[in-house]
Amino acid sequence: MYARPTYEVETVRAARAGDRGAIDELVRSHLPLVYNIAGRAMNGHPDVDDVVQETMARVVAGLAGLRDPESFRSWLVAIAMNQVREWRRATVTTLSALDEALGLADPGSDFAAVTITRLGLSGQRRETAEAARWLDADDREVLALWWLEIAGELARAELAAGLGTSEQHAAVRVQRVKRRLESARSVVRALTATCPELAAAAASWDGAPSDLWRKRLFRHVRECPACTDQASDLVPADRLMAGIGLVAVPAGTAIGLLELARTAVVPVVKGGLLAKGKAAAGTLLAAKPVAVAAAGATMIAGGAVVVQTITPEDVAPRRAAPVIATSSPATAPRTTGPPTPEPKARSLATPTRTGQASQYGRTVDTVDQPPPRNRPPAPLPRRRAGQVALAGEYGHARHGGPGLTKRGHYLTITGRGYFLVRLGVLYRNRTGPFPPVTWTGLKGKVFHVASGGGRRLDDEQAPGVTWMGSPETGYVRLPSGHQQIWQNEFYYIDGNVTLHNNDSGGADVDFTVMPKTWADVWADISAKPDQARVILRYGLTRDTGDDRAPVPQYVTRRTPADPALVPQQSEVSTNQ
Repeated sequence: MYARPTYEVETVRAARAGDRGAIDELVRSHLPLVYNIAGRAMNGHPDVDDVVQETMARVVAGLAGLRDPESFRSWLVAIAMNQVREWRRATVTTLSALDEALGLADPGSDFAAVTITRLGLSGQRRETAEAARWLDADDREVLALWWLEIAGELARAELAAGLGTSEQHAAVRVQRVKRRLESARSVVRALTATCPELAAAAASWDGAPSDLWRKRLFRHVRECPACTDQASDLVPADRLMAGIGLVAVPAGTAIGLLELARTAVVPVVKGGLLAKGKAAAGTLLAAKPVAVAAAGATMIAGGAVVVQTITPEDVAPRRAAPVIATSSPATAPRTTGPPTPEPKARSLATPTRTGQASQYGRTVDTVDQPPPRNRPPAPLPRRRAGQVALAGEYGHARHGGPGLTKRGHYLTITGRGYFLVRLGVLYRNRTGPFPPVTWTGLKGKVFHVASGGGRRLDDEQAPGVTWMGSPETGYVRLPSGHQQIWQNEFYYIDGNVTLHNNDSGGADVDFTVMPKTWADVWADISAKPDQARVILRYGLTRDTGDDRAPVPQYVTRRTPADPALVPQQSEVSTNQ
């Protein structure tokens, strides 16, 4: 279930009062949500960008008329779904013919494909995304909202507002779509096998997934012992969907909308945003910089929008321009409030070089035992933060940040602030020894401040199945002495350091790096355990607030020719 941050209502109130920074923050923070709603409901049609842009323009223009700031998200979701329905009504008679004539009906470019590619889905999560193609338009609307509810991005009241119905009726519709999605998953699984009777039943099928053919093929699947057996190990969809993040927003969409937010004036007086904002929307949003949109995605992180160029997987990685995340002083009070009971955090200046400074590097991560699952984390000290920039060579974005997906990929992290390293162990591709992530060329200090993501990767998601392997595939093995990895690892940098992927043919590992704020870190590690959202445990605070805080393993101030050779026991306490 979505837990609204305490600062969100304050941000809405400030935006209604004409605070340009608050307007910018609302657009920035809710753009991914609207994009994913429209993308799934419209199955990734090229008009998704237009619908998203029109939705956000209407939201900005209508802020002054919103009576209850606490209903902002329900109002936003309702506007998004109304725009989707308006688009469908306006195009239903000519859509198929136009798509065919213009070459837009490319099944490889629908939202299922976008989700699979950008989020790197595999196994049953990939099958679940593919199964969405077999639902009709009405069911896709429900699925778009339910998917986000399961992912913790929407509350049930907001889902109901999007459907324009009561929560009770929304629950009935969700259950109906769940059954249809499960039948579609069974069909997707069965089609990968070789059942002669299923092949005969699909003899006249043109290969395009549809609701009609889902019903026809499922009649065979549910009555065929062989096809039924194929689907016997399917994990419930809601458990799978909880682990799938938001698809990144195309940069062209984000650039125009953020420019609108920065130039908009809330209509607290006549002739304000209601006139100026719509004109701006017509000019700025229609531009849609195609070259940028084709190559980029936005990362919503660290209190600012970062336009990140993505290198396609089939092209050699290139050196990327630095990307910067920064928190605006004008909006800091809203972006640093935690969504759960706020710890009594100490606001810390940068540690001085007397007294405690000599302690830096003496504490290095080591093997530790998991804390009790229901024990909340200790208060997280608040360190001084500014800008964090990322630059390097990488593959493509996953979970909203640059993805280091193979050996040779690296990112140099520069500045002062918090950042996330989200690990992905793709054990269905390869198992074997885990290739440690290494850090080279450290100047200044880096600390391991917290671990979160709702789980350690050795936690069980099903009997014998962890995020590091299963009885069927085998397990990824950490080096002796390696600290157990959590889904999300949080760090603080004051200086610069380069992070390396050292994948060498053993376990298939990738990871994503994103700038974060203190509030982001606290919200993650303090999230209450919730099986439905695959939050299996509270996170863990590691930061002590001074130089005694732990340093990650495999860190060095040197720049070796082969970063994979950095020793496990970090040596960083000299040459400060």
